[in-house]
Amino acid sequence: MSMSGKGKAALVLGLIAIVVFVLVYFGIRFTSDFGKTETQVTSENAAKQLDKLYKNISVTEAEQIKGQIDLDPVSVGESLPDISKFPVSVDNSTEQFVEIFSSTEKSGTGNDGWLNEVATDFNNANIELNGKRVSVRIRNIASGTATDYIRSGKYVPDAFTPSNELWGEMVKAQGIPIQLVSQRLVGNVAGVVASKKKYDELVEKYGSLNVKTITDAIADNELAMGYTDPFASSTGLNFLVTALATFDGTNMLGETAVQGFEKFQANVPFLASTTLQMRDAAKTGMLDAFVLEYQTYVNAPDLKGSYVFTPFGVRHDSPLYALGNISEEKLDIVKKFAEFVAQEKYQNLAEEKGFNGLQDYKSELGVVEGDLLSSAQKLWKEKKNGNKPIAAVFVADVSGSMDGEPLKRLKESLLSGQKFLGRDNSIGLVSYSTDVTINLPIGKYDTNQQSMFVGAIESLQSGGGTATFDGILVALKMLQAELALNPEVKPLIFVLSDGETNEGHSLKDIRGLIESFKIPLYTIGYNANIQALQSISSINEAASINADTDDVVYKIGNLLNVQM
Repeated sequence: MSMSGKGKAALVLGLIAIVVFVLVYFGIRFTSDFGKTETQVTSENAAKQLDKLYKNISVTEAEQIKGQIDLDPVSVGESLPDISKFPVSVDNSTEQFVEIFSSTEKSGTGNDGWLNEVATDFNNANIELNGKRVSVRIRNIASGTATDYIRSGKYVPDAFTPSNELWGEMVKAQGIPIQLVSQRLVGNVAGVVASKKKYDELVEKYGSLNVKTITDAIADNELAMGYTDPFASSTGLNFLVTALATFDGTNMLGETAVQGFEKFQANVPFLASTTLQMRDAAKTGMLDAFVLEYQTYVNAPDLKGSYVFTPFGVRHDSPLYALGNISEEKLDIVKKFAEFVAQEKYQNLAEEKGFNGLQDYKSELGVVEGDLLSSAQKLWKEKKNGNKPIAAVFVADVSGSMDGEPLKRLKESLLSGQKFLGRDNSIGLVSYSTDVTINLPIGKYDTNQQSMFVGAIESLQSGGGTATFDGILVALKMLQAELALNPEVKPLIFVLSDGETNEGHSLKDIRGLIESFKIPLYTIGYNANIQALQSISSINEAASINADTDDVVYKIGNLLNVQM
């Protein structure tokens, strides 16, 4: 054979070898994924990507240190910030005045500012009582938070107008003097907002849509619905007690009601801390239905066109209460204000802003006493995760910019929050600056783990850069290992930071991993511009809290109470 022939043969053999290699390589890749679901393949690829990124991180494991456990119950009053954190939306114009806590849907801005406009007119009307001009001061504060201030005694205003009567009953049960001045300042209703398609499906099957058919549909996994925190949200608390009453109207905390609630709650995909978070989740299309007030619903064009509103529970008619040992002079001002609000002019203004709709709707529930409401909240806390325990990793920023007050408050918030974590759950702690430290590996939150959690928090020290996403990657790695051992746990990550990343991996590097693993990341920013953290929280519908050092302890306590 000539040299040129040998060369051609060698070339052909070389090409054949390449072709065989390619076929074998891709054959192995193809057959390795054969028979697997798309989710399995995606998860395996994500795990490989996580391992690859993890190798680039400097990770150390800290020595375990035990701390002193505080066995005293959570003190809501101590965690509440100064009342100045909640703005006065209308200030008093005279020395003789009353301060009124008002729920946010009527003391905010725009369509939510109805009561502010009425109060401003009241203060400008030169109204006199006993020869002296009088006025009101309105403070914009959510009903649940206002109730915390009043019940704890941290700050008790002269009067209180929550969204519904349930909060008044809770204040009454605490033994605080309370007088109902007006059963209704303005009309509103809580309801379930369902997509038209899902609404039609449920009506066709069940004949109608109400809380009973909704809870049945959720229990049978036919409806993906979310609702809000019953410790903070008027609509959430209303939905909770209405649902319990549908399981057993004679004893909403009896065995039948509890069993019904557990079956229902096991299929609830989403619990939101706030109505805003609920709305954001709804926009993604992940929910068939969610809870909302009618006044918000009619002011949202994107909802009115494609969703159906079904009222439930007690009405949200903004009752007005006088509080504490109020003087006769101040009580007269509260009564005069209630009369002023009731004028046709202001009720018409309310209608323009979305209130006073669904006038024919009657409350489904009678009076629910405050002690029963508190017990219902406790039941919700115990049963909201069903039989699925949580595995959570706290990721704490200890970079140089956290030095001083921010780190002090971070420690305080975690030490306060550790009382909400629950013995059936598993907890770990990671801290990061330029590098990452595993301060506490994930472990069952028994007394020993709680003591080491406290010790790890107390030992945190600040210094260095801010490798936020490296810290998150380490938490993801820890949770993947935990899930391999305990596939039934629900994984969560809580990131506590004062700013954006300036070292290590980026949001772009890890966004795909967060999406693949579907682990919610809750972020808490300290006096920070945390747009990057908010972007990460939104990937899997988790909350992002932008708190300052004055109110972060209270906000984290609320977040952990809902999610843990």
